[in-house]
Amino acid sequence: MKSTAETKRAGAGSLSRERFFLLFAVMLVAASGNTAMQSLMPSIGRELEIPDFWVAVAFSLSAVIWVMTAPHWARRADERGRRALMRLGLYGFILSMLVCGGVLGMGLSGALPPLIVFTIFTLGRAIYGGWGSASPPAVQAYVAARTEGEERTNALAAIASSFGLGTIIGPAVAPLFIFQPLGLSGPLIVFAGIGALVLAALALRLPDDTPSHPARGQIVEYPSTGGYGGGASPKPQEQVPATLRWRDRRIFTWHMIGVVGGHGHAALLGTIGFLVIDRMAAPLDEAQQRIAMVLIAGAVATLLAQWWLIPQLKLSPRLLVIWGSVLSAAGSAATGLAPSIYGITLGFALASLGFGLFRPGFTSGASLSVEPHEQNEVAGMVTSVNGVAFILAPALGVALYGLWMPLPFVLTGALMLGLASWTMLSFRPSAPAA
Repeated sequence: MKSTAETKRAGAGSLSRERFFLLFAVMLVAASGNTAMQSLMPSIGRELEIPDFWVAVAFSLSAVIWVMTAPHWARRADERGRRALMRLGLYGFILSMLVCGGVLGMGLSGALPPLIVFTIFTLGRAIYGGWGSASPPAVQAYVAARTEGEERTNALAAIASSFGLGTIIGPAVAPLFIFQPLGLSGPLIVFAGIGALVLAALALRLPDDTPSHPARGQIVEYPSTGGYGGGASPKPQEQVPATLRWRDRRIFTWHMIGVVGGHGHAALLGTIGFLVIDRMAAPLDEAQQRIAMVLIAGAVATLLAQWWLIPQLKLSPRLLVIWGSVLSAAGSAATGLAPSIYGITLGFALASLGFGLFRPGFTSGASLSVEPHEQNEVAGMVTSVNGVAFILAPALGVALYGLWMPLPFVLTGALMLGLASWTMLSFRPSAPAA
């Protein structure tokens, strides 16, 4: 008979198909549920007669808290108990959905005034940002500790794709769950139920941690509508002394490119739902279906860029930034100026295609600029750069939208066109990034 230690080692080094799909489901439900809620927020704000600016603030708050807490959970993933962190993340997701859905239902029925409803709703969003971010690094660390070599790379890449898939599934299915008497709160309650099913399966079917070696999960970007945050790095982080500085001349310019382009992307995502509602001038339930259509088109275009175009074109990071900025500039301006839902959909898809090229461009540019032992540090910096944009850009975009509907889209186009021009004329990264 095998000893207990031998049994643990045998189980630790394997990742069955059932366990993989369970881990995939943990990531998928978090991404799809959150992007579904994001797609509903403009309609929720209009239904409650909450000013658009404060809806954007609630959108930003969850992302900010995610960025602040994700590094903590990534460090905790170094320790044993990764299944416990996954469960914590799912608890946060379920509680957030129930709080937001419950208080929204009470508000829509007239049981609570809009100000109270939106205050509690915002706190519910903050719960997801604070505790929902615990699951992704724990999932990645669980996979990394049980796989080796090419199997690890393939498994982590597949797990990462769940966030991209979630940006399509969330907005796509959200309108299907809008039914009476729940109305707009229906999708939130349904996703809470789906999260509870995944949590039950996790508790029943996923064994406790018995890893063969330590592994740290990557800090995962906040899942956003119409975009793909990239998910996990193929190489899990390890604990190494911090040596890379933010102002290191090899990466500083790449980070600035990411900050500028990220603000343009975040402003676009924060205002697109309001534009669809106002251009259509239709009932909110019909407008919500159109919002879903636009966001799905953007997500598909983003995934097309990252999963097919980039491998086919084999462009350098600098050229990805240039062409991505040009396409996103054209698409953003076209979105804001389009008079019909079809024009908005095509413009947003073009902008998303551009950002789908841009973001891997600056990410890989920063990565290729440093040495192998610095990859973990630069990956964490890139994740922080991607999160910084969601602090102010959505609220600023909505504030500009209140002045003139096309204004944030036109300014985003000008910003990205200026970034493309500067990168083409002035930026010459050192090899091998160029």
